[in-house]
Amino acid sequence: MSTAVQQRISILVIEDDPGDLGLIQANVRLAGMRRLGDQDPVVWAPNLALGVAAAAARKPDVVLLDLSLPDSTGVATVEAMRVVVPDVPIIVLTGQDDHQLAEAALKAGAQDYLVKGQFEHDALGRAIRHALVRQRLESRLRLFGAALNSVANGIVITDINATIEWANPAFTRMTGIPLAEALGRKPNELLNSGKQDAQFYQRMWETILAGRVWSGELINRRKDGTLYDELLTISPVTDVNGSIQHFVAVKQDISERKATEERVQHLAHHDQLTDLPNRVLFSDRLFQAIAQARRDRGTLALMFLDLDRFKPVNDSLGHDIGDLLLREVALRLQACAPRSSDTVSRLGGDEFVILLAQIDKAMDAVVVAGKVLAALGRPFRIGPHQIEISASIGIAVYPQHGDDVHELLKNADTAMYHAKKAGRNCYRFFREINTEAAV
Repeated sequence: MSTAVQQRISILVIEDDPGDLGLIQANVRLAGMRRLGDQDPVVWAPNLALGVAAAAARKPDVVLLDLSLPDSTGVATVEAMRVVVPDVPIIVLTGQDDHQLAEAALKAGAQDYLVKGQFEHDALGRAIRHALVRQRLESRLRLFGAALNSVANGIVITDINATIEWANPAFTRMTGIPLAEALGRKPNELLNSGKQDAQFYQRMWETILAGRVWSGELINRRKDGTLYDELLTISPVTDVNGSIQHFVAVKQDISERKATEERVQHLAHHDQLTDLPNRVLFSDRLFQAIAQARRDRGTLALMFLDLDRFKPVNDSLGHDIGDLLLREVALRLQACAPRSSDTVSRLGGDEFVILLAQIDKAMDAVVVAGKVLAALGRPFRIGPHQIEISASIGIAVYPQHGDDVHELLKNADTAMYHAKKAGRNCYRFFREINTEAAV
């Protein structure tokens, strides 16, 4: 009794010799192969034309193909069948002296070959099963290849020394570097922007050489010299003994995402109308400046500004003109801030604040206040309109007038109202006794 595993399969035999066909059918049965419903697994075609027709009518699982047929011989026979069934394994049948022809058939796309009269059912069954397994593996490899070539992320395979052995089209689209130019080179040679230091790469290599996956963000350089943000993941690939043989790098261009995040962060911390820092960002900068001044035993000044006669502009000329005026005010205020560490912010409406993060004495704030009053005292040309406004300024100094964000803002606001009461277009320092005298 045969111990062969029963396997349901369809075999197209293209063979002009009925005797050879009989031997094949007998060996197929002994090999334990049968079709669904216990039908004969073998479909016979005595020539290539009938074989092509049979394959086109119902695709077989495997083709046994004689290379010496009445209507076709040699490698052309394999090529013709390959056109009809490109994804079906073909096992060629040859005579005893046709080894060179068989090798040529393998190059043309055949999976295997058998010499007539020299195989038994075990050899035939083994050849068919091996051909099917190889076909499935090749199909999976083609699928994987198509997937790797179609993904949006760049994929690079290197050897243990980081020499590029393969890269997908997305790598070229991302970097501008063709595959032919990348092969044999190292990614660091092609893409290094100089934005990462040696320690960055040292930590990366320590991770992957230890057999662990490394992932991180870096800035790389395209072939044309432009920089882009990249999310990089590198995975070591080991052999059966656990030795690292290759590295697979997945590269994602995150420049647009980073730009979007920066825009979101900017909008979250800046006034949409004037693009000045808003209350949230200003409070943080004031907090940091107070902390620095406390460490250095230094002094800072906070100026609180409210525009005089701004409401009549909105009422008579409309909010669009008012908004344009606020933008021009913001530009003039920025020009008055003496240092890059100083901050001009719009808190809302027609209220602005200026942080002088480092001053030597209170009179330094007076100088800036004078510049602000002069700058805002010049007429504004907004479209066809010439607009004249002024500002009332309140000044609070750290640490005399407060030692935290809330107290300094409150006291500078209070001083601003004293400037309003004093007739506007002037400045006042905060006084605990609420005097209105200017310093």
